[in-house]
Parts: sequence; structure tokens; C-alpha cells
Amino acid sequence: MNSTTKQNDWLYTISPRRKFINLNFKEIWRYRDLLLLFVKRDVITLYKQTVLGPLWYLIQPLFTTLTFTLIFNNLANIPTGDGIPSFLFNLAGLSCWNYFSTSFTGTSSTFKSNQGVFGKVYFPRVIAPLSVVISNLVKFGIRLLVFIGFYIYFVFFTGKASLASPNLTLLLLPVLIVLMALLGLGFGMLISSLTTKYRDLTYLVGFGVQLLMYGSAVMYPLSYFKEKLPEYSWLVEYNPMTVFIELFRYMTLGVGRFSISYFLYAAGISIICFLLGLIVFNRTEKNFIDTV
Repeated sequence: MNSTTKQNDWLYTISPRRKFINLNFKEIWRYRDLLLLFVKRDVITLYKQTVLGPLWYLIQPLFTTLTFTLIFNNLANIPTGDGIPSFLFNLAGLSCWNYFSTSFTGTSSTFKSNQGVFGKVYFPRVIAPLSVVISNLVKFGIRLLVFIGFYIYFVFFTGKASLASPNLTLLLLPVLIVLMALLGLGFGMLISSLTTKYRDLTYLVGFGVQLLMYGSAVMYPLSYFKEKLPEYSWLVEYNPMTVFIELFRYMTLGVGRFSISYFLYAAGISIICFLLGLIVFNRTEKNFIDTV
């Protein structure tokens, strides 16, 4: 049997990637069962041995929203504008922020948390961070249902019938979700690749995410920040997550700012961040096992 025949007998050939940007959708689709298994692991096993189980997906955002409402709106008197209930205002901001932050922090430890699996068996490494983003999408869907439930409650049971109804920009919601996923995935893959050599970044991620939340207009309107601190407003205004959170509030509550130019700017930043993270991730996965 000649060498050509032997080579044709192989079903798959595993070789080092040479492309600068490589996201092999065909290979990812081939390993879709593994991707779904990772998603199921992240969603189900997280609270498997807890008493309340999946109810934690509801309890955590509700208690956080209630805390934000009491501290920032009732105590600090930060306005929400146009008679919007502060609880609903904060729930909208936190729903978007939690999806981004959990996707970012989850993917930022991809190499470290999966080093045992990566060192034993081959599969497309990008499946690991993708599973984190998809599993967090399930949680975001639950938070979105909670938001819809409270919206209905405030409209029909608290005399807030004048509450602004969703507008046509709501059609951009799928695009908004994809862009937030790309932003969190890109940052996460970049940090995960860098932590294989610089472990200090692991400790900075949690601290940095908390600081970033205060600069993303999560608990206050962008207009309020620009009024109080106009000299620093550009730090918040040009934050892509501020654009996404303001857009989500605009499409659901009728408050906030929506600008095509700012939206395209934030979309461009998200795509660039994703491509940069993918490039660094692909280069790191080839020899990360020697440095982790």
C-alpha cells in the first residue's frame, strides 16, 4: 500500500493551524454535541446540589436590583427620568451588564479551568469559551423574562399605565445580544490567553469588572453623569457597554439615548475586540500547555 492510499484512509487530519484568523465553523459544527454538553454542564450542574437550585437565577438579579434601587435611587436620589420606576430602570441595566460580565469573566479563565481536558484530548478549543457565552445566554433569557414580568406588573398593577411602551428599535435586540456576546467573548479570550503567562491578570479581572460596571451607566442615566461630571463624561459615553445599556433601556422603556453613529461605533469595537481576541487565542492554544 503506497503512501497516498494510507493518507486517504484517515477520516480526519489534525494539524497546526496556520491561518491568521481561524474560526472553523465546519469543525465546530462537527463537535456540536460537545458544545451542547458544555452548555448543559454550565447551566445545570452549577446549582445542582443547592437547596433552591435554578431559583438562584431569579434571586440573584432581583436582590441586586433591589439593593441598587435602595442605595442609588432612594438614598443617593439618582433620577431615572420620565417617571420610570427605579426598580425597572436598574433591572434593565443589570440584565445587560450581567450577560456581558459573566461572559467575560467566564471566558477569561478558559485555559486555566480546562487545562486538564485540553492536555488529554483534541477538540476545537474555541468551543470552551463559546459554551460559556451560550450558557450565559440562557441565563440572560431568564432575566429577560423576569424583566417582562415586572414591566407588566408596573403597567397593570401599580398605576404606571403611562409607562413608555417598547418601540421599533426592539427589532435590534438580537443584534444587541450578539454584539454584547462578541464583546465579552473577545475580551475574555484575550485575557485568558494572557493569563497563561501573566497570572496577575487573574486577580485583576474581578476587580476590573467591578470598576467597569460603575463606568457603564448601569445604575444611572448617561445624561445624569454628563450633567454632574461633564469633564469625565467621555469615559462613560464612549464605553461600548454604555451604548448597549442605553439602547436596551431606550427600546424597552423609552428612556436613554439611541444614536446610529454611537451604535455603529460600539458594534465596530465589539467586532474588533472579538477578532483580536480570536487571533491571540488561536496563537496561544498551540503551546499554552507548556506555560500553564
